[in-house]
Amino acid sequence: MFTDFNFAELWQSLEAAFRSKTSAVIASVVILIGAGILNFLFRLLVRPLKRRISAQAYLVIVKGFRYTLFLIVLITILQQFGVRLTAILGAAGIAGIAIGFAAQTSLSNFISGLFLIFEKPFQVGDVIQVGSHKGVVESIDLLSLTLRTFDNLAVRIPNETLVKGELINITRHPVRRFNIDLGVHDREDPDRVATGLKDIASKNKLVLEEPEPVVSLVGFGESQLNFFIGVWHEKSDFLELRNSILRDIKVGLEKENIEIPFPHRVVISKPEGETPAEETESGPLD
Repeated sequence: MFTDFNFAELWQSLEAAFRSKTSAVIASVVILIGAGILNFLFRLLVRPLKRRISAQAYLVIVKGFRYTLFLIVLITILQQFGVRLTAILGAAGIAGIAIGFAAQTSLSNFISGLFLIFEKPFQVGDVIQVGSHKGVVESIDLLSLTLRTFDNLAVRIPNETLVKGELINITRHPVRRFNIDLGVHDREDPDRVATGLKDIASKNKLVLEEPEPVVSLVGFGESQLNFFIGVWHEKSDFLELRNSILRDIKVGLEKENIEIPFPHRVVISKPEGETPAEETESGPLD
């Protein structure tokens, strides 16, 4: 079967093909090295801008240049190997309608990313909430944002979602307010409770004096009085403040003998066969 196969002829054909493409291979290597050097020089040139512009704008500039450079290098290398770009573009034109529909979402995310750059609703390192997701902004790309949640999950959110939906920047301002809803027994004196809560808040070292804590009676519940407590604090102290103020309120109310109500249930047991009073007097209830 292989007796008529000429290995020498095959080798000569491969050698001729390699020689014909040697210049293209060398040119491609030179182009790749030049692109790497150009990318390195660009990063050195734009590094001083990192202190003058937001981290979001800096990342978009660097990644935009990288993608553009990659596209130019790819086209140049294809031309070195004799690939006709007109044929590729013609084939792309045939599928242009399908690709156009598929690219609508990407284009919308890209434009939304540009709006986010100019509006600057958040920066890398901010804690934001988008829908049910809350976490630290880890990276900002041309099409999406990566959010690192507090349980160390990476969530990718399209830029279009950030522009169209509700976005909460939790750490935008240096001072935050921690809100607490509290219920006490309805027999307690409201003025005494309010005074005690203000005293508890003022003794916490993480609670700011200005703005002063807010304590108010907001309504009535089932056997309880509903109070609202709002304490201001530095944003970096949130976790420590939350844990300490809740503990202080629990201990302080117990010390002042102010009762926090809990649900009560009364179970009435009747002897078997006895007719309920409602049925004997007025018949069964509907």
